[in-house]
Amino acid sequence: MSLIELKNISKLYSDGDIETPALHDISFRIEQGEFVAIMGPSGSGKSTLLHILGFLDSQTKGEYFFDGKAITDYSNEDLAHIRNKKMGFIFQSFNLLPRTTVFENVKLPLFYSKVKESSWDRIAMDSIEMAGLSHRANHLSSQLSGGEKQRTAIARALVNSPQVIFADEPTGNLDSKSGGQIMEFLEKLNNIGHTIILITHETYTAEYSQRIIHLKDGEVESDKVINYDHRRRGKDHFMK
Repeated sequence: MSLIELKNISKLYSDGDIETPALHDISFRIEQGEFVAIMGPSGSGKSTLLHILGFLDSQTKGEYFFDGKAITDYSNEDLAHIRNKKMGFIFQSFNLLPRTTVFENVKLPLFYSKVKESSWDRIAMDSIEMAGLSHRANHLSSQLSGGEKQRTAIARALVNSPQVIFADEPTGNLDSKSGGQIMEFLEKLNNIGHTIILITHETYTAEYSQRIIHLKDGEVESDKVINYDHRRRGKDHFMK
C-alpha cells in the first residue's frame, strides 16, 4: 500500500467566466520512506500540487489516497489531525514567529496535538537537539542566521514525528554552505525513515532525492529514479 497515490488529479481555478487550468491528469505513487523531488519552472504547477498533497487545497477532478484511504472519506477533523500529526511542512520563508525563541517556535505544533502537555518540553528539545540547535534554543528566531532559521523550521516540522515532510524550496533563501547543510539534514531524516517530498526548481537540489517527478505546464513530463552519480552531483554543487 502506497503512502500517497494520485489518480488523474486535475485542478482548475475559476474567477467569474475565466478558468485557469493548473494541473492536468496527474497520476503517481509515493511509498513510505521515499525521497522524492517534484521540480519544474515557475508556473509548472508545483505549488498547486504541494497544496493538494498537504491537504491545503483540493483537486477539481481525480482521486487522492493517503495511507490507502481516499481523502474524500476523511472528515475535516480527520484531515486536520493528519496534517498536524502525520505531515510536517518546511517553507522557503521559514514562517517562524520573530519575537519568540527557537524553543517556543518548535513547541508550537504541540499546542494543537493530542500529545500530553507534560511531554511538550522534552519533545521540543529532542527536535532542537536533532537539528543541532541546542545552543540556540533560548535565542529569538530574529537573532538566527538563515541556516539556523531553516533548521528551526525543520525541528518544528519534526515534533509530531510526521510520516511525510514537505520541503518547499527549503534552500531558496540560503547561501550555498547553509543550503548544503539543510539538504544533508533532509537526507539524514530520510535515512531514518521519514518520507521527504521536496518542491524545487533547482536541479542540484533535486539530485539529493532518489526520484525526480518533473512537471511542465501542469502535467508530469517525466518521473525518473536518480542514480548515485546524479545524487553525488547535487552534493558536489554545495561543496564548491
